[in-house]
Amino acid sequence: MIIPVILAGGTGTRLWPLSRKLYPKQLIPLIDDRTLVQNTAKRVQDLDDVAAPVIICNEEHRFMIAEQMRAMDITPQVIILEPVGRNTAPAVAVAALTIARDNPEAMLLVLPADHLIRDQDTFHNAVKAAAHFARRGHLVTFGIVPSAPETGYGYIRKGPELVDADPDLYASEISRFVEKPDLQTAQSYVASGEYLWNSGMFMFQAQSVLEEMERFVPAILSACRQALETASTDLDFYRLGKEAFARCPEDSIDYAIMERTNKGAVVSLSSGWNDLGSWEALWQDGCKDADGNVTKGDVLLHDVHDSYLHAETRLLAAVGLEGHIVVETSDAVLVSPRDRVQDVKKLVDKLKAAKRPEAIAHTKVYRPWGNYESIDSGDRYQVKRIVVRPGQVLSLQKHYHRAEHWVVVRGTAVVTRDGEEILLQENESVYLPLGAVHRLANPGKIPLELIEVQVGSYLGEDDIVRFEDVYGR
Repeated sequence: MIIPVILAGGTGTRLWPLSRKLYPKQLIPLIDDRTLVQNTAKRVQDLDDVAAPVIICNEEHRFMIAEQMRAMDITPQVIILEPVGRNTAPAVAVAALTIARDNPEAMLLVLPADHLIRDQDTFHNAVKAAAHFARRGHLVTFGIVPSAPETGYGYIRKGPELVDADPDLYASEISRFVEKPDLQTAQSYVASGEYLWNSGMFMFQAQSVLEEMERFVPAILSACRQALETASTDLDFYRLGKEAFARCPEDSIDYAIMERTNKGAVVSLSSGWNDLGSWEALWQDGCKDADGNVTKGDVLLHDVHDSYLHAETRLLAAVGLEGHIVVETSDAVLVSPRDRVQDVKKLVDKLKAAKRPEAIAHTKVYRPWGNYESIDSGDRYQVKRIVVRPGQVLSLQKHYHRAEHWVVVRGTAVVTRDGEEILLQENESVYLPLGAVHRLANPGKIPLELIEVQVGSYLGEDDIVRFEDVYGR
């Protein structure tokens, strides 16, 4: 039995301003109509002898992950919530410990949630080969056949081939892992034919990887056991014990195990893979026009070449650019030469240092019941557009510093105000004075859309006192 383990805890800072802490790249439809995590889950559905996935994510993203899986009609075995990020080794340890309780021989197919794989059939064949060698006790990683001397990836040098009677089942021993090289070194790697890109995808039996963790990183394994022992169920989620997991050493599965074990193996994979780790990667993989440009959204160009231009909310017009990235969102615009996009993370670090909200969230913020978007704000007022999904209900709450006025634009609302229930249709409104205990629900079959006008001395999102909440917040 193959159990996909989807690692969905990243923040994708190099794809700012589209990817942000509260809405990272794995939750965004960057390539097609599905998000990256949806495509990852869909990719493994057609494998033979495959179970429902185990998903590990940041607790801030739990409702978005659950909703995106529901939209795909996929029911995960469990969604495990990390209270803090500790890199991939603890995430794999938690997954392996969870799965090994019932089936220590189960195959874990560990997949980052934010990769692109174009050739599904080739990927499935590689998984079949990896499963075969994992059953023989190997810890298998997938190495990508390089298409160019890429300096942004780590490399794996192949060792001797692992012999098998079936010629379609191929793998090699791992000679060594190599850090991201300079261009000249990367060129020599590609020319040699001995090196593969390190993809960060793995397959091994639960018990096999746990044995190697006990050998090489017992502190990580011990902390993860304690985090599971002190875990709690939260609606459809499994919340790891915060104190125990926070004490867990931080390390990647590469450093912790794969570079140290003598059981490692690598399966070569040539399947149109891309880790979508930067705007340059999106340009490389995108559908280019006659001038080498990749565009998305409302974009108008004149004398622009070899560039990536992405418009989210308005017309983006450019003249005379070459080899640039331009990305527009409702509250930020990024402009960068293509060969400098790795420095976008430094911009995000500056935004965080300045405590700018643009580093954390978009103007549209997602909640388990729907979303809201800031339309306008000023001294003592703020205007939002709120969308509540059918059948959803907000918490019963009050505010100490603001009053609110709700106007229904579309759908039907049931408003509770100090114990009174009020039914509102389109073009009807209600006033919620400061301190009123209130709740909003959508009893209908279509999304409820309304305009909220807030007025008060403080309009921060933390001015909420919750009395009841179906989402356990």
